[in-house]
Amino acid sequence: MWGYRKPVIFALRLENTSSMQSRHSEYLIIGAGPAGIQLGYYLQKNGKDYRIIEATDDVASFFTEFPRSRSLISFNKVNNIYDDPELLLRWDWNSLLTDDYSLLFTDYSKNMYPESDELKTYLQDFSKKYELKILFNTKIGEISRNSDATFMLTSTSGNKFSCKHLIIATGFSNEYAPDITGIELVKETYKTVSFNGEDFTNQRVLIIGKGNSAYEVADNLLDHASLIHLASPNTTKLAWNTRHPGHVRSNYTNILDTYQLKLLHGVLDCDIMDISYKDGAYVVRVVYAHADNEEEEIIYDRVIRCTGFQFDDSIYHETCTPELVINDRFPAITSSYESQNVPNMHFAGTLMQSRDFKKAGSAFIDGFRYNIRALYHLLCLKNHDEELPSIHLPINVESLSELVQHRVCRTSALWAQFGYLCDVIDIDIESQNIRYHEELPVDYVLSDSEFKNRPHVYTITFEWGRWTGDVFAIERHPSHDTAYTNAFLHPIIRRYENGTLLAEHHILEDLFGMYSNKSAAKAYQSRSGRSMADYHSQEHDKPLREFFETQIGPYVTHH
Repeated sequence: MWGYRKPVIFALRLENTSSMQSRHSEYLIIGAGPAGIQLGYYLQKNGKDYRIIEATDDVASFFTEFPRSRSLISFNKVNNIYDDPELLLRWDWNSLLTDDYSLLFTDYSKNMYPESDELKTYLQDFSKKYELKILFNTKIGEISRNSDATFMLTSTSGNKFSCKHLIIATGFSNEYAPDITGIELVKETYKTVSFNGEDFTNQRVLIIGKGNSAYEVADNLLDHASLIHLASPNTTKLAWNTRHPGHVRSNYTNILDTYQLKLLHGVLDCDIMDISYKDGAYVVRVVYAHADNEEEEIIYDRVIRCTGFQFDDSIYHETCTPELVINDRFPAITSSYESQNVPNMHFAGTLMQSRDFKKAGSAFIDGFRYNIRALYHLLCLKNHDEELPSIHLPINVESLSELVQHRVCRTSALWAQFGYLCDVIDIDIESQNIRYHEELPVDYVLSDSEFKNRPHVYTITFEWGRWTGDVFAIERHPSHDTAYTNAFLHPIIRRYENGTLLAEHHILEDLFGMYSNKSAAKAYQSRSGRSMADYHSQEHDKPLREFFETQIGPYVTHH
């Protein structure tokens, strides 16, 4: 019977702490979570001089504590109608990237919502198999920068490290506290609150916040608390409504049923004006957002702060303190993941999300694993004069159309990082040559790269369309002529000339994410009275060829 996979035992490359006391590396990565491990994989595989520095005695220490319920919200879809390993990553939100699709998380858990301990075991095995250079039990106490731009790192035990390029992959370690009068009276947070629901029996509970952590706590209290309120100024955003994986997920939304079906619990859109503590209870004054500014004072036995986390900049000397954005919660980064004010300081993992905040998937492994691969290539371009990986082919409409069709039917990166990462087609009319680059940040391509000044450039992204009303009753128009109205995730090709948009082509959405009969799953036989071969030919293949014929046909000097 298929079940959990036992941990894989690999030989671990051990670092000698004494020999590392004054070690210089070209690259230092702080943090051995999934982000540090993913970047370490690429640096290790390609022979770069690097070290990963980890404060604890193991990798992925975050998952020892979080999420508090021990159940992840990152999908692990083990059973599938496809068998292409690249395509399967679309629905495997936990595996790290490797060149040969080896050591996948789907071998470690069969659960759609896996346990955090399973992910930790997987990441342990990953770091051991690829012999990543990790120095454990080394907590960095200060980071400074010398006049020659070398980063100097000092551990809390006095060991010193230096590097030319520093990558911060620590995630968020500080809990964010909103600016509310009396917030200091609230001692319980997502990090510290008891997850023994019986501790809240017959108590009135206020949870400040309406993100996944707040709903996770509320869900844990439903069987016990007499009254549960979630409160924040903004209306709850549900992931299945916004299509953003970081918004509230359905497995934590039981309290919404109890709210709308009148079980006394509530989700309050309000400003919390102040919090006081009197006679053994909290008195919370709120002003409602949708009730003509009605004001109320509500009494609670417990108040819990679940307002998210923020970047900890306390260890950075003034010579290299990174600027912060979004209520000082995230490092300000360029389109190539570099600090906006500290050159050669880059960020990896969930710290990358300020440029696609609550839009694409950079907060999650399934998003930032692709960002990190792009970061690796951008570091190689900048620091080692290594060209960005690309495919070269002569200008030919048929060949280009087939390449694009194959790519959009297979890519997991553009699917996961919708609207944020893109493929780039750079056409050189003079040499009659096409360069095809995969998975670069859109804002890098259009604003900060050589492509912004190129006369004939295309981007390929996956994007959601717009819709109004009930997300489960969207009116569809299933024809290539109206593909621009598609609400479902679908590919979009845009042509630019020196950064100016000239043309746009939407590839008709598809329930299975397939846009060619050559790649289509054998899950259906016909559509609208047409064979699937005829359907894909008429709705996907032909319109794409016609688009490229219109755009590059006049420039082709030979066929």
